[in-house]
Amino acid sequence: MNSRLLSILERQGLPLLAGAIIVLVWEYVPAAMGVSKLLLPTPSEILRALWTLQSRGLLVENFLITLFEALGGFVVGSISAIFFAFLVTRSVIIERALMPYLVGLQALPKVAVAPLIVVWIGIGIESKILIAAVISFFPVLINAIVGFSTVEADKLDLMRSLVASRWQQFRMVVFPNSLPFIFAGLNVGIVLSITGALVGEFIGADRGLGNLLLQLNYNMDIAGMFAVLLILALVGIILYALIRYLHLRLVFWAKPDIRSGSN
Repeated sequence: MNSRLLSILERQGLPLLAGAIIVLVWEYVPAAMGVSKLLLPTPSEILRALWTLQSRGLLVENFLITLFEALGGFVVGSISAIFFAFLVTRSVIIERALMPYLVGLQALPKVAVAPLIVVWIGIGIESKILIAAVISFFPVLINAIVGFSTVEADKLDLMRSLVASRWQQFRMVVFPNSLPFIFAGLNVGIVLSITGALVGEFIGADRGLGNLLLQLNYNMDIAGMFAVLLILALVGIILYALIRYLHLRLVFWAKPDIRSGSN
């Protein structure tokens, strides 16, 4: 019981303690050094700005829109990435045909492609979902390809000796073996999907946290901007923790080392 309690304190207590120290230093040190609160608002002012945004009805609706765009793009991008990884690793012909284009698309700066997507599709939610999908697509694709390709030869030889079909080999050996790699890509993709939704909102939108950030920037409301950034950081942490939790629950035979962060 003591060892378990110590483990919980190590995982949860240390980050909370570090966060408390950062908040205290941020609250008092910049003011003591003469840094203007207009440039670097204190945590207490950020919380007041957060309450002001909520009381004005600007926070919840914009938050839900950005969250929907990010999650929609993440789901579309992840499913597409796993599907293309399956195609590329199951057929040499498809790999030779598609890999040059996938590599080329990966090399393109996604932020540069985002304005084209907004022009083609419009400033609605659909364009933000597509941008989030494009940005979250490649981390999942690369990790899924590695997972589908990294299979012990002895396991495949055993399946062939049992006269298993290629689909049975994939379903019973290849796909379970690839799940730790896929979840590693999902951990990155879920965070990047938020970035994709914000990029789309920066380019053209009338709703969402990205649009709210631009409005606050125009009004030089620095504390309000920090408040929105705080919400985005918390959302990223929660979504990352959710994917991590699913990883631990679903891939129970290959649990990641939480202390080292490895898979």
